[in-house]
Order: sequence, then C-alpha cells, then structure tokens
Amino acid sequence: MNPKPHFIALLTYLPSQKGKRTTPVSSGYRPSIKFPFDQGQFTGVQNFVDTDLVFPGDTVTAEITMLNKEYFEGKIYKGLDFDFFEGPNLIGHGIITKVLEADK
Repeated sequence: MNPKPHFIALLTYLPSQKGKRTTPVSSGYRPSIKFPFDQGQFTGVQNFVDTDLVFPGDTVTAEITMLNKEYFEGKIYKGLDFDFFEGPNLIGHGIITKVLEADK
C-alpha cells in the first residue's frame, strides 16, 4: 500500500557550505521535518516532481507524505513554512504550496 501525499511543497536545499550535505538526494528521501507549531521533528517522505535527483543548493517541488500524520492534522495550511533536517543538521527549508485531501 502506498500512502497518499499530504501536501505539496517548494523545497530549497541549503548549499553544501551551509547545510553540511555534500551529495545529492533521490526522490523518496526521508528527512526529519520541523513545523513551527511543534518542537518535535517528524519523518516526511519527499517525492520530487519532474526530477529524481536534487543537489545541495537546488530548489524543487515535492509531494510530501508524513509518516506520523496524526500529529499535524488540522494544523498545516498553504503558505506554512518548515525546516528539514538530516540528523541534527539543518539541510533545507520548505513552504507548503498545496494541502492535499486527507486519506479516506
């Protein structure tokens, strides 16, 4: 079973010198996401639109599927910004461009 994405976001990966990531990531990458309304970090699968590979410094559109959707349901909206991390390292920023219909 493939879960449906929860939202679409514009992601900007930090350049290597700022984000500590030096190699590209493939579609399906699962960094931790931190929303401004919670101190916790949540795993979100990034499936890139129109590309399979993203390099440090790139900006890309992605469909995001959250693995712990119960923690953010009803709290996300178009225009909400968030950060994403690899371990303790900030590697990029995102902004939600569209919230998708919830799983039925």
